[in-house]
Amino acid sequence: MAVLSKVAAKKTAGVLGDDLALNAEQVSGVKAERELPVVWAVAKGSFLNKLILVPSALLISYFAPWLIVYLLIIGGLYLCFEGAEKVIHKFFSKHANGEHSHAEDHAKKLAALSDPSVDLVAMEKDKIKGAIRTDFVLSAEIIVIILGTVQAEPFSTQVTVLSLMSILFTVGVYGFVAMIVKIDDLGLYLLRKSVSGRFDTLQRGMGRALLRFAPILMKTLAIVGTAATFLVGGGIIAHGVPFLHHFVEHSVEVVAVYPALGNIAGSITGIALNGLVGIVAGLFVVAAYELVNKFLLSAKTKK
Repeated sequence: MAVLSKVAAKKTAGVLGDDLALNAEQVSGVKAERELPVVWAVAKGSFLNKLILVPSALLISYFAPWLIVYLLIIGGLYLCFEGAEKVIHKFFSKHANGEHSHAEDHAKKLAALSDPSVDLVAMEKDKIKGAIRTDFVLSAEIIVIILGTVQAEPFSTQVTVLSLMSILFTVGVYGFVAMIVKIDDLGLYLLRKSVSGRFDTLQRGMGRALLRFAPILMKTLAIVGTAATFLVGGGIIAHGVPFLHHFVEHSVEVVAVYPALGNIAGSITGIALNGLVGIVAGLFVVAAYELVNKFLLSAKTKK
């Protein structure tokens, strides 16, 4: 079970990175004293999601194990779609709205937080609901990936690994989210606490470093999470579609025969091809999604 849990953790690392980045982004933007209660509310929602998803996944594994491969491919396509949509939105919205669109959005959020007429409770509830919805989708992905890893194992092992990994992932992700959203507060606390002297100089330096590090960490998590969606989603699709699986494996074997750096080159080739599959699949799904939306919109307009 320890080995299976390690393999499952490795396969779900990309989705967990995306889950972490998305949830840290979703719960940010509330008042400092309300950040931890919001994280706790989303964490409770995440546990509830797992209580629904884990038994459902186990029932599918028991009664229709053949369905797992198709669920994995659908989940992989969704991850690629999500990554492609993020990239397209990032570059096209910046091009359409100008470089200052992000700064304007941030200024609007700050104005809303300082405006006494804004219902902060309703804003919090909306954020919590949105974060729980996002968590449901990503949790489903994680559980299906774990289930695919332990599919050949006895049912009791599947139950144990799924249950333990679900609990550990939820505690780990939201514990880390709580630390991320409070990094800037810790930096501010150290700055305010320091007065003078050598130790206070060290505190001030640490406080400034943490305040500078917090936004860099958020941006890094967002980039890593987006890259992970392509790598994980592309890897799932490539593994589930026979001709893609054989192509990736053959390419890795061809590159890996070279001496000295063969293993490293083979690993890089496999990662690059999985990422390429993820990008192509994501763009394809986004294009299909937009076409369906336009079709439905034109059908409504005609009516």
